[in-house]
Amino acid sequence: MTVGDNGALRRRLFLQASAAAGLAGLGPAAAQTHDWPKQTLRFVVPFPPGGSTDPVARIIAARLTETLGWNIIVDNKSGGAGVVGATFAAKQPGDGYTWLIVFDNHILNPLFTPEVPYKDSELANVMLIGRTQQAIGCHPARSYKSFADVVADAKARPGKVTVSVLAASQAFVLLTQMQKDNGYEMNIIPYKAGGPLLADALAGHTDMAIGSLAATIPHFTAGKLRPIAVTGERRSPVLPEVATLAEQGVKAPPSYAWWGIYTPSGTPRPIIDRMHAEITKALRSAEVTKKFVDQFNMDVQATSPEAFAEFQKQEQATWGRIIRDHNLKPE
Repeated sequence: MTVGDNGALRRRLFLQASAAAGLAGLGPAAAQTHDWPKQTLRFVVPFPPGGSTDPVARIIAARLTETLGWNIIVDNKSGGAGVVGATFAAKQPGDGYTWLIVFDNHILNPLFTPEVPYKDSELANVMLIGRTQQAIGCHPARSYKSFADVVADAKARPGKVTVSVLAASQAFVLLTQMQKDNGYEMNIIPYKAGGPLLADALAGHTDMAIGSLAATIPHFTAGKLRPIAVTGERRSPVLPEVATLAEQGVKAPPSYAWWGIYTPSGTPRPIIDRMHAEITKALRSAEVTKKFVDQFNMDVQATSPEAFAEFQKQEQATWGRIIRDHNLKPE
């Protein structure tokens, strides 16, 4: 071996040692995600294409692919009001390659049906993506100008006023409790899908409907439904003239439609933190934020896993109590 060869060998060994030291210097968390992801990531959406959860997942996936070069497939596994997809995700290995994108009814499913084939503990909280208020709108042929008008009519004609609502949903639970707290009786008609729900309200088959702003705003804008209340703590910037239920003297807990992300329990925390950081960057980008505001009237949250877990705990306590008190069923 020549002197030159010895020098080249020493340089090679030095570079190898430096690389190893550098990786070690990243700390256990960074080292654990150094070679992740190695393969295609799966975003499980427990609903068919359409609605809001599917495009939320696809917008995030597209942004991550664009900025990071990750290969991500959006896998629609619909059925059972989201139970089929959630069960699939919960039973996958906790290796960082399965991520579940859900709508707010996800946390109600185990409350309505305790025998669902997965446990909450099998899914780790990653992030509350964002939320939007729900809105109540009536057919324009009806005389209601506010939900307070609806309450007065429902008291005068118990059981005659009709409202379309998604079955096994937060809105269904909300309307049930509002009857008790405000002393009126309505005919609450549950639907298995948002399309038929709105179709019947638009056709005047029901007096009104309740849904997220993402679902109802187009019909308000077109004049096909009249907005008469929003369900949050404050008025919506997109419906500033529409009073909240509380402003109208109606007793009701604040209610929001929301979207969140889970991953199978056992997924290493450093991988969860990496995915959380990358999705947060995506959500905070001007392009994605604009899409979510324009398409869903979404207030982007991007919470920590701990904050999302606490949010879920509080939501399940609030709505679970009502479900138990009224012995509500999913259909």
